[in-house]
Amino acid sequence: MRRWIFIWFAVVLAGCSEPQEESGFAGLAGIADNESGVPFLQPGPGERLSFPEDYGPHPQHRIEWWYLTANLKTEDGEPLGLQWTQFRQAIEPRPADAEPPDANNWPLEAAWMAHAAVSFDTRHYFAEKLARGDVGHAGARAEPIAVWLDDWQLEAEPGQSSWRLQVAADNWSYDLTLSITGKPVAHGDQGFSAKSADGEGSMYFSLVDLQIDGRVTLGDQTLDVSGKGWFDREWSSQFLKSGQQGWDWFALHLDSGDKLMAFQLREEDGGFRAGTWIPADGEPIALGADQLNLTSLTQGDGYPRAWRLEVPDFGLNLEVAAPAGDYRNTGLYPYWESPVSVSGSHDGVGYMELTGYGE
Repeated sequence: MRRWIFIWFAVVLAGCSEPQEESGFAGLAGIADNESGVPFLQPGPGERLSFPEDYGPHPQHRIEWWYLTANLKTEDGEPLGLQWTQFRQAIEPRPADAEPPDANNWPLEAAWMAHAAVSFDTRHYFAEKLARGDVGHAGARAEPIAVWLDDWQLEAEPGQSSWRLQVAADNWSYDLTLSITGKPVAHGDQGFSAKSADGEGSMYFSLVDLQIDGRVTLGDQTLDVSGKGWFDREWSSQFLKSGQQGWDWFALHLDSGDKLMAFQLREEDGGFRAGTWIPADGEPIALGADQLNLTSLTQGDGYPRAWRLEVPDFGLNLEVAAPAGDYRNTGLYPYWESPVSVSGSHDGVGYMELTGYGE
């Protein structure tokens, strides 16, 4: 398979939009070459998060994303799932203290990709945008937070106690207010989230207590919605090691008020698992592979729609299942992104992302 960086280059510069195989999803395996020969920085144990700076871009790292999922309800009580993601792929690393490039010279420092989706009544709406970041079409800043690609925009409202997210696709859109409560949750070792036993990983934190209110328009149908949201920030330069085929990721809001993030990176020899238990009345607790069991309950090939998720230390024996429908995001890199229901020892809702199962 061609290096992901050249695929995205071609897409951004020439407007090509042919889907690619999922292997090496979003170029997260391997540190890309660059013309300057200056290496990208790779996160490691001992690094710490810094706020508000880490809401903004990290130009010394190769890949990062801003990621929102939401479990909402309409005024009639019907469930509605929602996703927004923006990716930054660096072409050349830029030192943190360097001056921004002169946009008049059209330097290509980074390419950007944004995804948006709505899942409602077994229907799944998905849209994708691509842009160069050096001519103002896409970018991000830390304070006040703003992340944009053309007219898809996340930005802080006055005082930064809430954010506004606006997305408009061909025949659907949403306009949401995200009320920020609670402090950021640092995953792994105070923000360094290992992705293999060999030490590859990322810096990763989440806002898990978002209250979301707004309006979703699907064709000629307009829905007032409200509910819970989960916002992820993650950056790295080598996210996956060679041989990792894809991942399964879960972010769950339990009715008890507790939250759980869990993921596994699949390999032929079993792969790597980790997670974070976020009690309603305590500090987050990192979960290692020996504390977390993930088992597919789906027979056959394709995306596993139902899972058994167990954390015996905290009495969790959960069945996590997607609703009826096809929730593939069929963009440049196809993957599964769906709301889920939680039953078993605890009830709840959440989101599930699956990559690397082929198309």
